[in-house]
Amino acid sequence: MNKSKNTYYFKKMNLRTKTLLIISLTALILIAIVINSFFIEASSLTTNFPMRNMPPSFEHIFGTDWMGRDMFTRTLKGLGLSIQVGAFASIVSTIIAVILTFVSRLNKYLDSFVNWLIDLFASIPHLLVIILVSISLGGGLFGVIIAVGVSHWTSLTRVLRAEIKQINTFEYIALSKSFGKSNLWITGKHFLPLVLTQIILGTILIFPHAIMHEASVTFLGFGLSPHEPAIGIILSESMKYLATGAWWLAFFPGLSLLLIILIFDLIGDNLRKLLDPTKAHE
Repeated sequence: MNKSKNTYYFKKMNLRTKTLLIISLTALILIAIVINSFFIEASSLTTNFPMRNMPPSFEHIFGTDWMGRDMFTRTLKGLGLSIQVGAFASIVSTIIAVILTFVSRLNKYLDSFVNWLIDLFASIPHLLVIILVSISLGGGLFGVIIAVGVSHWTSLTRVLRAEIKQINTFEYIALSKSFGKSNLWITGKHFLPLVLTQIILGTILIFPHAIMHEASVTFLGFGLSPHEPAIGIILSESMKYLATGAWWLAFFPGLSLLLIILIFDLIGDNLRKLLDPTKAHE
């Protein structure tokens, strides 16, 4: 009865309320994962060889690995690390995209240079850029964040450049220039408020790509050190034991990573409905 009543109330909500509710719930899940990962102590990840390669049970819902460590704890810690990398990397990408976008509007030569730079980075596989930049920065968490950040700005820059070029044709931009307003003033007062929605959405949508590429590069053995409980490292180590029937070592971390990526996509889609008036009817 309560379930049907809750379903009825959800259906009666307007689109804006539903969207806010979905964003809030999904954001709470991500925040809870990150906060819980901070409170996982090193003692929780210590080896316990008598319990090694135990299948999922009520005591260990994700099972244990070849060193007797609880896979649920390792997966939660790895997801928290992946979300942190995705957050910082998407912010780095957004900063690069915004700077290059507003530099490109200063004159046609800079615009051509930015366009060439976009084509150059877009033509190089992301994984190759991440590996090269990460190794050149000495690896580690900082190296991976910067490497993922400098390889994911191209799509957002393209979108922002297109928006800026359209806004530049508006009459009030020409009026501001005729009144002697500086480029910095015009950028802050006219351009930035109009592209702020695209910047926010772009940052959110970079998240899942950043997380996937962080997991991919750590799976290949680059970037983070092997003792870090990253999802990519967990999946890489589990490959050695799948032939022995220890399916849970890869299944649960992989499924958890997929769900996190889907959650970010869900947040991005609903934010687009909330912030973009043209999508509000969908």
